[in-house]
Amino acid sequence: MTQINKTVQGNVAILTISNPPANTWTADGLIHLRNLVLDLNNDPDIYALVLTGDGEKFFSAGADLAVFADGDKGTAATMAMAFGDAFETLSDFRGVSIAAINGYAMGGGLEVALACDIRIAETQAILALPEASVGLLPCAGGTQNLTALVGEGWAKRMILCGERVTAERANTIGLVEQVVEKGQALDAAVAMALSVAKQSPSSVAVCKQLIQAGRAMPRSQALPIERELFIGLFDTEDQAEGVNAFLEKRPPQWKNC
Repeated sequence: MTQINKTVQGNVAILTISNPPANTWTADGLIHLRNLVLDLNNDPDIYALVLTGDGEKFFSAGADLAVFADGDKGTAATMAMAFGDAFETLSDFRGVSIAAINGYAMGGGLEVALACDIRIAETQAILALPEASVGLLPCAGGTQNLTALVGEGWAKRMILCGERVTAERANTIGLVEQVVEKGQALDAAVAMALSVAKQSPSSVAVCKQLIQAGRAMPRSQALPIERELFIGLFDTEDQAEGVNAFLEKRPPQWKNC
């Protein structure tokens, strides 16, 4: 069973995928991830989360293919639903989510990283969506989220042609936002996540909502909503605190409300 181990550092929750040797996903583990993120959404002291893998070789190798060996469609439906629920819940996390990719990120392992807002990869990491090579497809947002990040050309190279990319190549094509040396992804991700505490969590939540809306919403529709949400921030305590803290030349004390 996949374990998701949670620790907290400041306003950051660190979630570690643990299912040796390859940190593969099970249905129970996916449900656990979904429930953890929902709990974090309800914790006003958490502004960001970092997701990483246990060990030095794998971030996550995705689903254990043995689950699908008997060709049972009921099992396939259960797993597809579990993957979708977990990763879409992660994508909708109200704060900032950062994937610290510390090794192989394959299939559902890459898809969970794609569900995060930002990805930091170590130099030895290899990223791929190899599902078509075993008669399957990326069913946890891979076809959509990868294309949104890197465009159709590279999405087709990775999904249709089965191309694996190094961390350096992933950085070049926009699949990851930063590459660090081996063993440094978690520290880099936590440092970035801790910097989120300088931002109003109320503002971050609506900014993220607007940025992600651009994937499906026409700009003519998004721009009026942008103005509406700007005005809505004046109903929050954080708005008054942020402006007054700036004018008084002091650090703001956010309340996340």
